[in-house]
Amino acid sequence: MATTTQTAERKSFSKPDETRPFDKGKLEIVNVGGTMIGRATFEPGWKWSECVKPIANTESCQAPHLGYVVSGRMKVVMDDGTELEFGPGDAMSLPPGHDAWIVGNDQCVVVDFVGYKDYAKPA
Repeated sequence: MATTTQTAERKSFSKPDETRPFDKGKLEIVNVGGTMIGRATFEPGWKWSECVKPIANTESCQAPHLGYVVSGRMKVVMDDGTELEFGPGDAMSLPPGHDAWIVGNDQCVVVDFVGYKDYAKPA
């Protein structure tokens, strides 16, 4: 019987492997356990279609997201018109095809386990 050896690993967002700044926010990435995890910080006034669309060059966000909202509030409108609002403690699953913006005057922090591989990454 073959055995697989796994190694315990620890990474901190205080020293991310990569940081991608964008207008009114930033994305910090750590690679841990063979997985890329992103922590995005969105400042009040951030809107995907204004702050990240110029980097992505797509009509709407085409990244899927599976994440957890740590703080702040975010409104999402899917390309089909479906509207959702997320706040602290909410888990989210979003398929590609949406716009999003920050609601209120608080910074919004989201940890994403799927969708930040190419997010805010210049082509």
